[in-house]
Amino acid sequence: MSTTPPVLAAELAGAWADIQRHHPELPDLAAPESLIGESSSACGHELSFERLLHEAVHGIAAARGVRDTSRAGRYHNRRFLAIAEELGLDHPEEPHPSSGFSLVTLNPEAKRRYRPTIERLQRALKAHTAATTADTARSFRGPAARHGSSGGGVRVKAVCDCGRNVRVVPSVLAQAPIVCGGCGKPFRIPEVVGAAAS
Repeated sequence: MSTTPPVLAAELAGAWADIQRHHPELPDLAAPESLIGESSSACGHELSFERLLHEAVHGIAAARGVRDTSRAGRYHNRRFLAIAEELGLDHPEEPHPSSGFSLVTLNPEAKRRYRPTIERLQRALKAHTAATTADTARSFRGPAARHGSSGGGVRVKAVCDCGRNVRVVPSVLAQAPIVCGGCGKPFRIPEVVGAAAS
């Protein structure tokens, strides 16, 4: 199996189409490759089928004209939770103080319904992670590096020792350190990217 981002993007698009078969009002995914290499602290998930289903909740909320978040998209409200439950996502009783009901997980029925899709996407994510981890041991080989751009490409989370984080294109961070104003230490991209959860 190829490990190039277009193949992973195709798997993401296929998984999205599977969700659309069960929820026809879900809009098309405009740019699946925009999810590659990006985690969302508000969503609390690395890229996985669970994260994709979470994003589908936002897509359906948009299609319905429902405001499902507040605080600049960080706090996921009860309207988000209601749609998440329709899509097969569960959440503990109490909301998180800063992100609300964002930390949703697949319920057993959704795991059964989407099992083949989840397995295909996990294989593609593992292959992609293995390929990009091997490459990043030497240098970043993402879109910005390949095209000689200093600002294009997928932004990833870089962290500092005090826990603050920023979104940055890895090739930009490779040009020179970005120093945290809080602790004075440089931001870094974590070495290990989380694997998809079942």
